[in-house]
Amino acid sequence: METARIGVTGLAVMGRNLARNLARHGHPVAVHNRTPARTKSLVDEFGHEGAFLPADTPERFVASLERPRRLVIMVKAGGPTDAVIDEFAPLLDPGDMIVDGGNANFTDTRRRESVLRDRGIHFVGAGISGGEEGALHGPSIMPGGSAASYEALGPLLEDISAKVDGTPCCTHVGPDGAGHFVKMVHNGIEYADMQLIAESYDLLRHAAGLTPAEIAEVFRTWNTGRLGSYLIEITAEVLAHTDAATGRPFVDVVLDQAEQKGTGRWTVQTALDLGVPVGGIAEAVFARSVSGHAALREASQNLPGPRRAPAAGPDFADAVERALYASKIVAYAQGFHEIQAGSAEYGWNIDLGAMAAIWRGGCIIRARFLDRIRAAYQADPQTPTLLTDPHFTEAVGEAQDAWRDVVGTAARLGIPAPGFSTALAYYDALRAPRLPAALTQGQRDYFGAHTYRRVDREGAFHTLWGTDRTEVTS
Repeated sequence: METARIGVTGLAVMGRNLARNLARHGHPVAVHNRTPARTKSLVDEFGHEGAFLPADTPERFVASLERPRRLVIMVKAGGPTDAVIDEFAPLLDPGDMIVDGGNANFTDTRRRESVLRDRGIHFVGAGISGGEEGALHGPSIMPGGSAASYEALGPLLEDISAKVDGTPCCTHVGPDGAGHFVKMVHNGIEYADMQLIAESYDLLRHAAGLTPAEIAEVFRTWNTGRLGSYLIEITAEVLAHTDAATGRPFVDVVLDQAEQKGTGRWTVQTALDLGVPVGGIAEAVFARSVSGHAALREASQNLPGPRRAPAAGPDFADAVERALYASKIVAYAQGFHEIQAGSAEYGWNIDLGAMAAIWRGGCIIRARFLDRIRAAYQADPQTPTLLTDPHFTEAVGEAQDAWRDVVGTAARLGIPAPGFSTALAYYDALRAPRLPAALTQGQRDYFGAHTYRRVDREGAFHTLWGTDRTEVTS
């Protein structure tokens, strides 16, 4: 019986394209879908691209896989993933492998990995970024799981991943849920990056008075420099597009309510659990939330605000470029800080430089300056924040005057710029020699006897606020 090196079940767009990518690279791939017609459609339409082994039942699908079996699940996260695992796990033997290529919550991945490990089955949570085009032509892949599972699976994933300077955009991230954790934070950074780009557009349009077509040219120019990235590239394309039905700029006929699928929200929730400040990512999530509250926004249309008229000079676009670059550095610094904290919390030993390296191609946040991030962590794997790396310290220092002017212009004109302003506040909080948190601790001690620490001696203390205000050791 002919066998496949790997199998894919769940043949919606991502699963179908991943299977095609494997076949195009010469790997015989078994394909299965709950609806057999979708399997037949894939083979009928793309069977010429490589060796596909279609299966109409789970049993036939598993039987067509060479041992140890490698089974990739490409279905919706949550309950559907658990249902597929429950269906296929009883058909597998010890040493076989289930790979979840969806956007699962890393806590679910840790649970599944533990349960299947007890049954002798490897479970790999693999973050896959790049959308449907990346899945077909070369994504960035972030697999977790055991080192043994990567030995068997890694060469296949590296083969089909994007390549930058000949290096695969795929590496073993770490044990159990590490891969899906890194993919989650990747998506959180993506939220922040997109929000900052949107604010740049808004400022260029409503502070500088540029048209969408003119702003598209600005973004095309930016894409040739240090801001060069996939998101900047596609932003120019979107802004240059004209709606065929109305002749208006495409961006003006799209409803201004941004949707989300949850990974950005998970990033913020997890950061709160870890005690890591990711304000830029949080503001991006909340900005989408605000955009979706149509009734609230409608009810607030008559709130007073400043006169809004173009008020920026000819150099404003350059100032926005500097503000965008500085804020982008902050967003990535916050994301990498969260990965660092998660790695320490769960004992994953994640190589931060390697994460920057595999994000250089294939993924949505691929960008020129990821090479700089990779270099920063190669120079000092324990660097506390990207902002203290000499290159980024200099870049943000050079940009800060323009950054502050842009945030001030947005405030004066009443143009919401939560991403820019939050990033600047984070930067200023880190460099401040002393924060007002001392007052906050005093307040907490006053109303709740929560105690405080002093700058001049060790220990925890409490002031008897309700009596003679003497200080006692807690």
